[in-house]
This record gives sequence, structure tokens and C-alpha cells, in this order.
Amino acid sequence: MSWNELPWLQQQDGFGPALKLCDRIAQSVVTSGSTGAFMNAALHELAAEFSVQWAGVVERFPQWNQRAEFGRKPFAAWPGRLFEEAFDRNAGVVADLNDTSGTVAAIVPLEGTSTDPLLLMLAGRRIPAAELPSILMAARALSQGMQLAQRVEQQGRLNERLRETLRVASRLSQIFETVPLLEAIAQEATRMLDCDRASIFIWDRPNQKLLACPALGVEGRTLYLPDNAGIVGTVVQTGQMIRVDDAYNDKRFDQSVDKKSGYRTRNLLCVPLLDSNGKLIGAFEGINKNRGTFDTDDDDILTQLGIQAAVALRNTREREMLLRTHQQLTEQLHGGVRIVGNSPAIKALRQTIERLSGTELPVLILGESGTGKEVVAQSLHLRGPRSGNPFVAVNCAALTESLLESELFGHEKGAFTDARETHKGKFELADGGTIFLDEIGDMSAGGQAKLLRVLEQRIITRVGGTQPIHVDVRIVAATNINLAEAVRQKKFREDLYYRLSVVTLDLPPLRNRGEDIVPLAEYFLRQFCPKARRAVLELSSEAQRRLTTHGWPGNVRELRNLMERVAFLSTGDKVEAEDLAFILSPIHEDAEAPLGVDLGLMKATYRFQEQYISRAAKLAKGNMSEVARMLGLHRSNLYRKMKQLGMDVPDE
Repeated sequence: MSWNELPWLQQQDGFGPALKLCDRIAQSVVTSGSTGAFMNAALHELAAEFSVQWAGVVERFPQWNQRAEFGRKPFAAWPGRLFEEAFDRNAGVVADLNDTSGTVAAIVPLEGTSTDPLLLMLAGRRIPAAELPSILMAARALSQGMQLAQRVEQQGRLNERLRETLRVASRLSQIFETVPLLEAIAQEATRMLDCDRASIFIWDRPNQKLLACPALGVEGRTLYLPDNAGIVGTVVQTGQMIRVDDAYNDKRFDQSVDKKSGYRTRNLLCVPLLDSNGKLIGAFEGINKNRGTFDTDDDDILTQLGIQAAVALRNTREREMLLRTHQQLTEQLHGGVRIVGNSPAIKALRQTIERLSGTELPVLILGESGTGKEVVAQSLHLRGPRSGNPFVAVNCAALTESLLESELFGHEKGAFTDARETHKGKFELADGGTIFLDEIGDMSAGGQAKLLRVLEQRIITRVGGTQPIHVDVRIVAATNINLAEAVRQKKFREDLYYRLSVVTLDLPPLRNRGEDIVPLAEYFLRQFCPKARRAVLELSSEAQRRLTTHGWPGNVRELRNLMERVAFLSTGDKVEAEDLAFILSPIHEDAEAPLGVDLGLMKATYRFQEQYISRAAKLAKGNMSEVARMLGLHRSNLYRKMKQLGMDVPDE
């Protein structure tokens, strides 16, 4: 590198020594490595070239001060008058300092080096006025050298900050909770940007709010803001970066947060926060640069840090979701009976789960919709040795042929149009734990073939990848259709069926376990009443009879939903029969036809009583003592009523 390459130097004549000096100054840019080191080296060259005792650069911020120097000052006080003269005239000055030292000073402006005025000053016993053109030439070389050194240094800082961003990303990947992660990202941003504060704003689109975390100076360190207010609101609405040098003079700036916290924002930088798919999920803001204002380098750093933050945030949320699911299941398991009921079928089911939970056998759970198939799968997982690892549920019916492979086995970055980064599938996420394949009977034929291959080999390959990945998962599947019949009809692969059905659990419908209806209803009331902020409701005898005579086509799920509505909507201290008005007729679909209006009131009453007693007898499986209890009658009175209605009365 040589300053002789610059056009303005090529046009100069008669400045040979100065040109050589300029070239030496230029070389020092390469060797110095920083602006400060360059200035020291250049001032050394200038002092030697012009035979002066001292060479320095001074700046006015706000008063004249020394920025760099070489040598020993031969004067006692700054010649402020000469500084102002050189600055005002924008020309060089050579003058006697008129002090006892007998020092002569040459003072010339340095062009385009800073927003604040900089001057070059040479001081010594003798500086002829004839040297001024050469000094001006050297000052110009020094100015351009400083600009180049600043750019070199700036680029070096940028490269280092980008490397630091990657180091930060590595550290962030070790934080597994959302709030601590956001706080750690904000701390790293304040350090890298050399600013006072930083916050990440997560966009809650449905509620049109922004959640700031951390929000320093705010109780709880979190803050909710409207998503259309202030600088941050503008950024999330437009997706554009905003840099503000004077916040209180910018109409977009919302001063209300400062007023609440007592803080004063001077300047700020806010960039959009994007996820791996390019979707805007929030904003990243730095506040109050410690020195000066934010610049383009800060734009790049905050944007790059935001990308890393979005990736870390997504990974952390995925892990939190799995851990939260596991924690909730564990709490439910240890907080009460998970599979509620004392009917013979449920007692046998609990015993079977206890035996199976310690094995690795695949289990196929059969039963109508709402009978609790996922609850059984969760119990198998939580009671076994894999309980400390993930339980991942997959609704196979919701997976189209095109999505199934990516969702189950994952994909590599660039595998297809929207694959902007590597994605782990459900089998990888469940590694070490249990994967629950719900509605397995609705899986497409192509999906069945791919699933069979994984079950046989325990190896997956991501879409677009070539590396086989071993997975260690227990398989639990469930369906509400008759898989054996589906196999006979060639709608389900026979080999997959035998793979899945090593052990089969058939869950009874709720209508066939009538003695469990009231205990289940009471269990759900204990769950939902605290959420409704009320004491746990009791079921009146009439309400219990109404529950036990309903057909429950939706099984346990229907009962659960009903008890949730009762907990939130009933007004009394006890659940009465009228609170269950939204239950269907107690006569099930397979009972006799509804009563017609042409029977007359008395015949219709008799017919209803007959159907009602028949329904209760069916639910109680012929146990007449239980039927009498359900109807609130003594058994002898029940028999008398049955004889009156012309019904068959069992032998006593």
C-alpha cells in the first residue's frame, strides 16, 4: 500500500520529502493494527521529519484536549487562540507561542476524520513558515491515514464481534428455560453493543401485545405493551430496523415507560426478531449507547445476535414444552388416581398396566373415542423406567402423506422449499422415552410402510439426509376402529398390525361401567371447581341418578366436559338434576323409540317408567339391589312398581 497511488498525491509537484513521509505514514496503517497505534507511529514520523520536540493531535470535545502525542511538550499551556484561528480559517498557522519557552508552533486542520474538530500541532524551537505547505501535505496524509486506520480497525472489530456472536450462540444453547435465556441474551447484547440496557420483545399476535423481558426497572422484570405503540411497535408492524439518536425528539418514541420507571432514554436501536422461517416474532432493542450513538456496525451485530436468539428461543421452547408435558403427567400421576373407577374392568386394567409398565413390549390400545386411550398410554410411560424421558404424542390422522415423513422422522436444512433449517422429528424428540401413535388406524398406506420400517430397524433417516439415526423409543399405539377387520379388508397392513399388537388393551365404554360414572364425575369436579374459584361441588342423589342413566356416547371425555361446564356455570352449592339439563335423554340410542304424543298422559307415564327401569337394569347388569339404589327406591317398592307396569320381576 502506498499513498502515491492516490490521485491527489500524484498531482503534487515539489513535495518529494513530504511524499516519502506520506508513504511511511501509509505503511504504518498496515503494521499498527489500531487507530491509536497508527497515530503514535505517524506522529513519531512527523516529529522526526520536521525536527520538532513534540507532535500531537488535539480535539475539541467540548474543550480542546489532547488525543495523541509524541515527545515532550515544550510549552506549559494550550494555545487555544491559535487553535480557534486555525479552525475558523480552516488553514494552517505558524506562530510563536509568546511564552518563556520560546517555542514555535505549526497548527493545521485534519480533514474529515471526525464529527468533532481535530488539529495537528507541531511544536519546537524552529519551524520556518516555508515548511507550512509540506506540513499541510503531511497533515492531509495523516487525515486519510487515520480514516483508513479507523476503517481497518472498524472492520476488525466487526469481525471480532461476529465471532463473538457465534460464541454467544454456543453459550445460549446451554440455557434451557425461556426467561433466563431472554435475560442472558439481553445481557450479552448490552456487552457487545456497549450500551446500558437491552430487551427482547416477544409478539403475542392474537392479543396484540408485546412482552418485554427483561424490563429493567419494572416490577417482575416483565412488561406488556400494545403492539402498535412506540418504536418497538413500529418495528413489529413494519419489519424494519429503526435507529434513533435523540429519543425525546422522535415522535414515534413512547415516553410512558420512562415515566413509569424513572429512566431516561437518550438513544436506541431496535431490529425485528425473525424465526428460522423468516416469520416476525418480535423485536430486539438496545438502549443508551455508553459512548456516542448506535451505528451501522451495531445494526449488524444486533441483527446477527437476534438470529441466534430466535434459534435458541425456539429450541428452548420445544424442550420446555416436552418437560412441561412430562411434569404435568408426573404431577397428575402422583397427585391422585389417574385411572378412576372400581368396576371389575378398570381394576383389571390397572393391574395389567402395572405388569406392562416395566416391559418394553409394544402395546395397542383399542376403544371408542373418549374412553381414555391416551391416559392409559401416559400411565404406561410414567410407571415405567422411561418416565424420566419424553412422552411424545402423535395424531396420525392429522398427518397427510406429504407431512408424515417430515413430522415423524425430521428433515435436513434445504430438503424442500420451506426447510430453512434442520428439524428433528417426533421419533428423535421421543428418544429414550415413549412415542404414542394415536389414531393409527387412519394412517395412510404409504405412512404405514414407512412406520413399519422404523419399527423393525429402530433407525430413521431425516428427509433430505443420508445419515442413519438410531432411536430408542417404546411404541404405544391406539385406535377406535377394529384393526383386525381393517386388516381383513386390506385397509391396514397385516405385518404392521402384528408389530403393534404384541399386547392389546381393550378399553370398555363408559356405559358398560356404570358404577364408575359417579366417582369419575366427583373426580372431575375436584379438578375443575378450584379452577372456577369455588368450593368443590357435591352431586345430589337426583343428579347421580341422572348421570347413571345417560348413555354417554362420548364416554369419559363427554363426562369430563360436562363436569367442567357444571363447575363454571352452576349457581348452587350442590349439583342438582336440573344443572345437567344439557345431557341427552336418559334413553340410549338403542332403546325403544321416543314416546309419541298420541299415547295419552297416563300411558306415556307408564311407558317412560318402564323404559327408565329397563335402562337402569341394563346399566346395573341385572343387579336389582343396585337398580333400586340408582332409582332411590327400596327393592320391595321397585318390585311392586315393576309388577304394576307389567314387567318381569326376578325371583327373590
